[in-house]
Amino acid sequence: MAVYKVRAKYVEKFRSVVDNTRGHSVVCDLPAKFGGNDTGPTALELAVMALADCILTILALVSSKMKIEIKDIEVTVEAVKPDTAKTITEFNVNVKVVSPAPKEEVEKAIKRTWEICPVGLLLEKAAKINKTSEIISA
Repeated sequence: MAVYKVRAKYVEKFRSVVDNTRGHSVVCDLPAKFGGNDTGPTALELAVMALADCILTILALVSSKMKIEIKDIEVTVEAVKPDTAKTITEFNVNVKVVSPAPKEEVEKAIKRTWEICPVGLLLEKAAKINKTSEIISA
């Protein structure tokens, strides 16, 4: 069983430093229009960033195991939070892969990624995730 530990430490105003107790940290803050100093992403932005990076990392791992050569991966996420909602209600995710491998193989890797991406699995319980992909032959 894995147990993940993180710690958030107050710095000033709305700024904090969040660390994973393994030596990695991120500064979080609110944008100036909400009273912060805009020195880092908000916690909600970090959640969206985590989704994008999890997809990228898992796709790289899956592709490696499937012996698919990858030249480039870019994941873009647009998170929609209606003014009337308390949190994000929808994610629009596009996965762009540049690879010399057959398109069908890359599609299989992307499909498998969505089946096992832990952040994606967690977030799709809370919001709709619209998934698109682009595969560019290299």
